[in-house]
Amino acid sequence: MRQVILDTETTGLNPATGDRIIEIGCVEMVGRRLTDRTFHYYINPERDIDAGAFAVHGLSREFLSDKPVFAHIVDQLIEFVDGAEIVIHNAAFDLGFLDNEFALLKRPPFRNLAAKITDTLLDARQMFPGKRNSLDALCERFSVSNQHRTLHGALLDAQLLAEVYVAMTRGQEDLSIDLIDYTVGADASGHTRALPTDLQILTASDDDLAQHEKILAEIAKASKKDPVWSPLNATP
Repeated sequence: MRQVILDTETTGLNPATGDRIIEIGCVEMVGRRLTDRTFHYYINPERDIDAGAFAVHGLSREFLSDKPVFAHIVDQLIEFVDGAEIVIHNAAFDLGFLDNEFALLKRPPFRNLAAKITDTLLDARQMFPGKRNSLDALCERFSVSNQHRTLHGALLDAQLLAEVYVAMTRGQEDLSIDLIDYTVGADASGHTRALPTDLQILTASDDDLAQHEKILAEIAKASKKDPVWSPLNATP
């Protein structure tokens, strides 16, 4: 499955009140590995930037004034994401803005382009209930370096999210136990079970067994009760 990790920056928080996308960044993964393909544009929103939004991303209307409008980059965006699984952190936010931009151009919703949409914020809330699950918090949790992230940026955040996503979905494949070659064989008691072929099995010697029985007898004597393990040695 080809995956596209996507992030946007906007003029504000609500497309229903006229806020627009001002930056979009995407990176591509194939087989859970980043390729060299990226998609990144600054976009002229043709409107002012809210002060709160500017404090987050630092993109001014002056800086964006000579950038293309969304209509001029939409076909390239479609070509890049079409048919991929799209991975977004807080997908409802970005999809709301993207669907709005597509609606303004009288096009079908952006989300229809995706084979699947994965929201890493929802996944993180299930994995870590009650904890902070912002992108910064997840970077810290999964030891993904984000020291170079002083302001939000769509392409940078997409690249960080790609690393976080791989860490979140890695499961146990990084544990050394998975590297042991297991095969079916008989253990010391004759039971058939999966055993690692390179595991050395040491059985107790007669002296070890005698010492074990001596300790059990001392425990039974000190407790002045029948030991709970005695039925194990009883003969039918």
